[in-house]
Amino acid sequence: MDAQFWNMKWQKNQIGFHLSAVNPLLVKYFSVLGLQEGARVFVPLCGKTLDIHWLLQRGINVVGVELSQIAVEQLFSELGITPQISHIAPNMLCFQAENVNIFVGDIFALSRKLLGNVQAIYDRAALVALPPVMRATYAEHLLDISSKAKQLLVTLEYDQTCIAGPPFSVTQQDIQQYYGAEYAIRCLENTSVSGGLKGGMPATESVWSLKPE
Repeated sequence: MDAQFWNMKWQKNQIGFHLSAVNPLLVKYFSVLGLQEGARVFVPLCGKTLDIHWLLQRGINVVGVELSQIAVEQLFSELGITPQISHIAPNMLCFQAENVNIFVGDIFALSRKLLGNVQAIYDRAALVALPPVMRATYAEHLLDISSKAKQLLVTLEYDQTCIAGPPFSVTQQDIQQYYGAEYAIRCLENTSVSGGLKGGMPATESVWSLKPE
C-alpha cells in the first residue's frame, strides 16, 4: 500500500472514493452479522466513511484504522466529537472517544493486542484498495489480528484491463483464494454500479458474508 499516494489524495481533497451517503449494502445486510448492541466492529482503511456514523447510531462500538490523519480529524469533526489523541506505538496514533477508536497508521503495524477483541469486521474499502500483490498478506494479517472474526465484505468487479485501480477489481475466485480456507463464503447480493465506475466503466458491487468454519 502506497502511504504517500493515499496521504496526497487526502491533502489535495481528491476523495472521489468517499461516499456522500451510507452504503446501502451495509444498511440492508448488517443484520446478517447477528450482532448485539455494544458489539465491537473493526472497519479497516476506514477514511471518514459515513458508515461509521450509521454504526454508532445503532449502538455499535467502532474501531478503525486509517493511514491519513486528515481523514480521521475530519471524521471526528463531522461526528461532532472531540477525541483524546495518544501515541500508542511508533508511527501509530489513536483517536479515542466514547464507542469509537480510530488508529492512524499502517494497518500492517496494527497488532492483535492493540486492536483488542472485535466481534466482526466490516470491509467496504480495504480489500478493494489494495493491489493484488498485497491482498493475500492483508487477508492473512486481518485474520490474525481479529482472531478470525466474521466479516461483511463489499467488493467491486470490472474489467481491470480497461482502467487502473484503486479501487481494484476483486472476483469471487480472489475471495475464495484469500479466505476460503478459514471462512464459509456466501454472496448476499450483486448489483450494478449506477453510472459505472470512473467515467462509466460497467462494474458490479457485491456484498459477502464470511463466517468462520
